[in-house]
Amino acid sequence: MDALRRIAFLLERSRASTYRVKAYREAAGRLLEIPEEQVRFLVQAGKLTTISGIGSSTAQVIEQAVAGRVPDKLHDLETSAGGPLVEGGEELRSTLRGDLHSHSDWSDGGSPIQEMVASAMEIGHEYLALTDHSPRLTVANGLSAERLSRQLQVVDTVNAVVGDGFRLLKAIEVDILDDGSLDQSQQMLDALDIRVASVHSKLKMDSGSMTRRMVAAVKNPRTTVLGHCTGRLVEGNRGKRSPSSFDAEAVFEACREHHTAVEINSRPERCDPPDALLSQALEMGCLFSIDTDAHAPGQLDFQAYGCERAQRLGVPAERVINTWPLEELLDWADRAR
Repeated sequence: MDALRRIAFLLERSRASTYRVKAYREAAGRLLEIPEEQVRFLVQAGKLTTISGIGSSTAQVIEQAVAGRVPDKLHDLETSAGGPLVEGGEELRSTLRGDLHSHSDWSDGGSPIQEMVASAMEIGHEYLALTDHSPRLTVANGLSAERLSRQLQVVDTVNAVVGDGFRLLKAIEVDILDDGSLDQSQQMLDALDIRVASVHSKLKMDSGSMTRRMVAAVKNPRTTVLGHCTGRLVEGNRGKRSPSSFDAEAVFEACREHHTAVEINSRPERCDPPDALLSQALEMGCLFSIDTDAHAPGQLDFQAYGCERAQRLGVPAERVINTWPLEELLDWADRAR
């Protein structure tokens, strides 16, 4: 199972298609349901592929692992995709304690909460914010207040199981609506540790209206982080998208004044904010959060991209809120509100 999970992680890390990854994660899940001695029996009998969810490629991985070998597929991926994603930023990355923007299969992520948590712990994170989408982003299966309430119970269960040393944070990526309000009830927002507020709709709104919209959201006492502020796309299968137009000075001044961190979104297709805006926010005294916006476990390694940019542009570690110990982070988020 570990070999299958590692293969899936490396495929996700290298931005392989979801279809390629799915087979390995599905096979790993099936193995969880089968006693080890039965797996060994099926290997010896050559009948692994009779199990639903296990095909010829995943069966070969299992057979080689059971035989005590490093599976060929895993060896090849470790060689081709297991190295550093980018040169630079290592010093800053070594100071990060967690990630404040991630998605599970409760909204538009590809893996269960437990798998995201397991991978975060393997990376060495002390905490991970589960920030599934809010209700109006229906294309991403956004969570209603009722579904979010159920998810928070799952978070409590996960934290009880993992024990000390790691914390899954109750969080959300909440849509910034046209008028700058947040797309979730106040009661539910108050129940969360972290709130990443992002614009996902009407990205071509005129500059004045977009500025007012973003400033209103940043001033909201429940907003912790301003997510991917320009909304741009610079590569990827969704194509390219120009950044939204807004008064960056007004938005970043509101972030500084109201203790809202500016996200350095590490997804390669976002690379948001652009270098010039990131430098402007730095000069204006803003705090930052270097996040992956991960939609799959392997994407949790994308922090390397954000750290490279932040370190190159001179962002000090003490200005990055997810370098802070958990209690300091939560105390700040609570006081800032």
